[in-house]
Amino acid sequence: MTAPIRVLVCDDQVLVRTGLVTIIDAQPDLEVAGECADGQAAVDLADRLRPDVVVMDVRMPVLDGIEATRLLAGAGVPHPVKVLVVTTFNLDKYVYEALRAGASGFLLKEAPPAQLLHGIRTVATGAALLDPEVTRQLVGRYAARIRPAGSAPQDIPLTPRELEVLRLIADGRSNSEIAAALQLSQETVKTFVSRILTKLHLRDRVQAVVYAYRHGLAT
Repeated sequence: MTAPIRVLVCDDQVLVRTGLVTIIDAQPDLEVAGECADGQAAVDLADRLRPDVVVMDVRMPVLDGIEATRLLAGAGVPHPVKVLVVTTFNLDKYVYEALRAGASGFLLKEAPPAQLLHGIRTVATGAALLDPEVTRQLVGRYAARIRPAGSAPQDIPLTPRELEVLRLIADGRSNSEIAAALQLSQETVKTFVSRILTKLHLRDRVQAVVYAYRHGLAT
């Protein structure tokens, strides 16, 4: 049998945390490794328990979810942990910063249980979790405000076709949707995505979306 995906749940709202724990523990392929109510506790527990995924709230006491994510999954962390951020629509700034800090994806707190479970399983495999609508509304709205002045596509080390693929990634398109839009095979799109991530030194599609917005490739 395959070992269950071990999940650490971090949320300062007891009812929310209890609900998440109950939903996760009811799944045969998932296991709650621990739970906590603030970001510092999440960092300490993750170091001790080594969960596969941390489900992280953003606004919490002691240490917020953004700083906790940076300590768990940020650049230079020797043994990064996959972090799935849970948030609400009015936290666009925090979501963007959490993604920059190293989160593998994010979900809305009002998402149905099936979507949460899918998100945990997706992030656990090493893939990024991007909901197209949320990507456009949250990442796009905030990243547009902090786009560095003077960014120009010609300074980006990608071919015209790779830039086209990156723009579609930033729009929240899946590989199959990109393939249909550009009349390419899905395997070819996968190759382009892999090449883009390698050239730009990015970990996953989440970071690609952030990069695209910061460099004026998406609106």
